[in-house]
Amino acid sequence: MSPLGAVPPPGPECIHLSAAVLPDELARYAIGLANARGGTILVGAGEDDGVQDLHPLMLTHAIFELSGGRLSVNVQSHRQPGGREVLSVFVPRAPYVLSDPGGAVLAWNGQHLVPVSQTEAEPVADVDYTATIPPDASLADLDTAEVGRLRLFAERSGGQRAAPIAGLPDIDFLRELGLLSPSGGALRPNLAAILLAGTPAAIRAHIPQAEVCFYHHQTLDVEFHFREDLVRPIPATLSRLAELIQARNRFTPVQVGLFRIEVWEQDETVYREALLNALTHRDYQSRDAVHVHLYPNRLDILNPGGLPGGITPGNILRHQPKRRNPLLAEVLARLGLIEQAGVGVDKMFGLMLRHGKEPPEFTTYPDAVELSLHSMGFDAEFVRFVARKQEELQTLSLDMLIVLSVLAREGEATRAALARALQLAEDRTPRLLRQMEDIGLIERAGVGRGIAYLLGAEAREALQRANLRQAMQAPVAAPVPAPAAALAERGAPNFWAGGWGKSVPTTALQSQQVPAVSAAAAPHQPIPEQPFPSQPVPSQPAPSTAAPAAQPPHPDLTDLPAAEAAHLHGPSRAEIRAIALALARERGSVCNADLREACGLTQPQAWRVLRGLVQSGHLARTGGGRSAAYQLPRRGE
Repeated sequence: MSPLGAVPPPGPECIHLSAAVLPDELARYAIGLANARGGTILVGAGEDDGVQDLHPLMLTHAIFELSGGRLSVNVQSHRQPGGREVLSVFVPRAPYVLSDPGGAVLAWNGQHLVPVSQTEAEPVADVDYTATIPPDASLADLDTAEVGRLRLFAERSGGQRAAPIAGLPDIDFLRELGLLSPSGGALRPNLAAILLAGTPAAIRAHIPQAEVCFYHHQTLDVEFHFREDLVRPIPATLSRLAELIQARNRFTPVQVGLFRIEVWEQDETVYREALLNALTHRDYQSRDAVHVHLYPNRLDILNPGGLPGGITPGNILRHQPKRRNPLLAEVLARLGLIEQAGVGVDKMFGLMLRHGKEPPEFTTYPDAVELSLHSMGFDAEFVRFVARKQEELQTLSLDMLIVLSVLAREGEATRAALARALQLAEDRTPRLLRQMEDIGLIERAGVGRGIAYLLGAEAREALQRANLRQAMQAPVAAPVPAPAAALAERGAPNFWAGGWGKSVPTTALQSQQVPAVSAAAAPHQPIPEQPFPSQPVPSQPAPSTAAPAAQPPHPDLTDLPAAEAAHLHGPSRAEIRAIALALARERGSVCNADLREACGLTQPQAWRVLRGLVQSGHLARTGGGRSAAYQLPRRGE
């Protein structure tokens, strides 16, 4: 408690209420003040006995609940001369118009609560919550060590706007960044300053929702094995999160000529960009914290507030950037921590695709957005191919990487499918595809409506050899049950689809005239369970007594032993999905090992197929980790 001093006179920014006011009535006044310009409500200032038996936290919680979780106020208790207690309720200006507990939209006009018309109730788009100055904030809320950390970022940024101010005294440095402003006769920090350099006590007092909860899961189960709650300024939070993730991170080296590329399960540049985006663009009006879950196969970041208006997972690469917290984003960009041009998402996509992984996956909810960075497996040959082409062409745009990644996974794709992956209108893709054809990255097969695009010959050859080595390690495929075998008709296998075995358009094979190759079986060692494939070690093929079977022609196979070529003729992707469903139907459930044994897949490949069937609603997962099983969904699910 602290002395209150002179009681402010009634006005548009100060309301005096009786200590006997009911909580819902107090919430109405707080909402009306927030819908105007914000201000202060004094409770009990005119009473002889003041406020009794009412804790500030009780009042804060009541207003938050009665406003539907949309209004957060700061309540402080002051003792007046004579022992009277008065509560000061500091109400910020709302970024959008709020309604009271009864659904009415009211605003304070300086004397009364008045209804707000529909025109006046339009959202206020130019209000920046992080630029709000808490009435009771002071310079004591800032940590000098954290201010020094910001100064180091300014020195290292090399930018014309940040580097010159790095040598200024602390007060001038913060004022130049827009983090301090005069208010109430004193220089006070705004919420952006507290988020960037505030003490833990100041963060808890002024913006407690700026918390990040980290969870580590040793398995895919919901239960976590480690948790740490972080209430620190944004730079310190990022540093601690990087320590927690890197302590559990691993990499696989990929040799490309004389150079070695380290492919991490979670690339530090990618997850730092994702975390920075989450902390910069989250809704700080929401009382929810940011949740970071590290699983064996992915990193999930759950962010309050959802994506800014108009942005969806389907247009996030193309939509004009929107900043929910302009001041905070401006300071971070000026210090060189984020890209002011809004290319953070592009950077994440580009790095993950270059490392042969799936792109970031966004899932939206009404009041939140979840970003998943998958770490399960990668295509080493794709990494080598992209690195070589990057050196050869000097530039490999994100759009080109998206096309190459889709074709490496799927084997073929129509222009419409590539347009969806590129998040472009279909009529905007021909120029890009022609350019990629001209430099030999892709090829076109078919005519008219049947046109499909394939990887170019160089990429097919590179990925084909990788598939051959992978096949030489895969376990011998068990006989497929009759119901599963009858679900799909075999087509010409795709030898460069990253192990998926998707059928190639017939037009792509008509021009190839190569003698057929006999099939033979060979014993192989199973691949051990691990997130990344181990370095391939070909096993010695053994003679087989099985009758040779004619296979479709394919280039570059005339110099391969028959035993090696046989392993390239696996089931198509449609057949693999059908086999998974048949196994689930016949056995009651199917697991990763069952699908690997039936189709000769690696662990990541089988996992992707099963995950796709779960996402499409064809299967439902039970359990987690190595005990995960996939069943046909029950009726009504």
